[in-house]
Formats: sequence, C-alpha cells, structure tokens
Amino acid sequence: MSNMDPMIAPLFAKSHGLKISDVWGAGNDVTLFTGDCREFLEQLPDHSTQLVVTSPPYNIGKSYERRTSLEAYLAREKEVINLSIDKLRPGGSICWQVGNHVDGGEVFPLDILLYEFFTRRGLHLRNRIIWHFEHGLHCSQRFSGRYETILWFTKSDGNGHYFFNLDPVRVPQKYPGKLYFKGPNKGKPSANPLGKNPGDVWVIPNVKHNHPEKTDHPCQFPVELVERLVLSMTREEDLVVDPYMGVGSTLVAAVLNKRHAAGSDISAEYVKTAWHRVEEAAAGVLRTRPRHRPVYQPPQNSLLTRKPWETSSV
Repeated sequence: MSNMDPMIAPLFAKSHGLKISDVWGAGNDVTLFTGDCREFLEQLPDHSTQLVVTSPPYNIGKSYERRTSLEAYLAREKEVINLSIDKLRPGGSICWQVGNHVDGGEVFPLDILLYEFFTRRGLHLRNRIIWHFEHGLHCSQRFSGRYETILWFTKSDGNGHYFFNLDPVRVPQKYPGKLYFKGPNKGKPSANPLGKNPGDVWVIPNVKHNHPEKTDHPCQFPVELVERLVLSMTREEDLVVDPYMGVGSTLVAAVLNKRHAAGSDISAEYVKTAWHRVEEAAAGVLRTRPRHRPVYQPPQNSLLTRKPWETSSV
C-alpha cells in the first residue's frame, strides 16, 4: 500500500488530461509512490518498462539517506538493480547515474563498484556517459569533483537488438558550413542538417541556487539531462521508471515528451513536490532550463569576473 498522506493527494486523480495515482496501475499515466523503492518495483509487472533511469543516494550522509557501511550499501543497491532489470523489457535500457562515495577522504567510484551487478544479469554497457558541471563542493585536499557518470546498459532482445534513436537528441553542428573536400560528394555539405551526435561527455549545468528548476532537494536531476535519455531510448507512450525519483525530474521529462512515468521516493515531502511538478508540466507552466541553451558565461565587465587582487588602488 502507498504511504502518501491522503491530504497530499487522492488515491486517484485526473490532472490536465493525465491519470495520476499514488498506487501503481496499468491505466495510470503517472504513478508517484511514497515508500521503499523495492516495494514500489515489486508492484510493477515484469518486462513492462522501456527505460529505467535513476540516480541513487551515494551513501555520503545526505539528509535523505542513512549512511551505512559500503558493503551494506552495495548489497541494497544490488537488490534494487535486480528488481529494475526484472521490470525492463527486451530492447529496453537502464541508466544508472552515480558519483562517488567518499570515506575518510578516499574516493570510491560507484559506477565501477556497481558495474558487475548489471553485467552478471546479461546486460550490455553501451556508453559510460560523463556529465560535467561547473558548480559543487570546493575541495582543498584533492581536486574538486565536477563530473558524475551515467552507465547506460541495454537488455537486448532475442536478436541482440535494442531501441535507440539519435535524431531527437542531436545538438547543433559546430561547423555547419563544412564541405567534403574530396570524393563523389566533393563540395557538398558534410554536416548532418539535423545536428551532430552529442557524444559521451555532456556539459549540462547542475541544479544549484538560481537554476530555474531548483526545489528543496539538495541533489536534483536537471530535466534536460533526463530528456536526452528519454527521447533517445523510448518512444511515445512507453513507460519510464525512476526508483529514486526525488522531486520527480525523470517523471517531468517523461510527461513533457508524452511518455508514461512511474517513480518512488521514501520522502513524502519530495513526493509532494514531484506531484506538483508533474501537474505543472502537464499544464505547460513548469519552469525548466531549455535543451540546447548554451552554458551561461558572465559578461566580461561584470563585478563578479573582475580580479580584485589585480585591481590597483586609487
């Protein structure tokens, strides 16, 4: 059963044309479950999900997690990963976005520690995507961390196939006027007019301070990051699942692009926020950072870009 406060949301609601519920049902457009993600995943039918995308806690003592031994953390993650794989249908994808566990100043890269949990179940790693951002904790005894990784695995069908569509996530060409310099196409444009492959290093601002999507969650997924996964790895009406949904960025990305969505979080407050964000997305009023917007560069004459230690006194 759901643990959502009945004052937060009814058992079943219809919002802006969406059927939204706090209990899993095949007829839901969106499901937002409050509670342990393992209990949530057990409700879903096996082989029902086209894409699982999530960012689990890193076991570093954030407000929404209880720090445990690394061994206990990995054992729990193995359970969640196995359940997620059970729900994935042939040809589907699973994207596990993680950073590092840090203990006593030593860094333990979680993507490396979790890798075999997927491959032992027969999944295939298609990309190890680097998400680079500019803002974060400033370190003094090591280089400051400014990236996290997304492990993209596929559950191939009987013929080894999986779904992937590059065209919706192409990015603008750097040299759109470039021409072939030899061969049968000499003199013709060589750049794909739809744009180029974004590659496996993604420069996308993380959600901090004045980001338009900022909520009370300290480690929030930017919607544009999830949209790139949703658009390339699913079709319209497919089901997208996020076991650790936080404030619902994955569900928002799914709703904005006409996919079904289901997610869970142990925090009732985060689920409440996610519910409101999904409703706003359905109504077309949710503020998000647009895809393809360049990373902000402050003007050169800004006070923030001046070097006070180089300014001569008058």
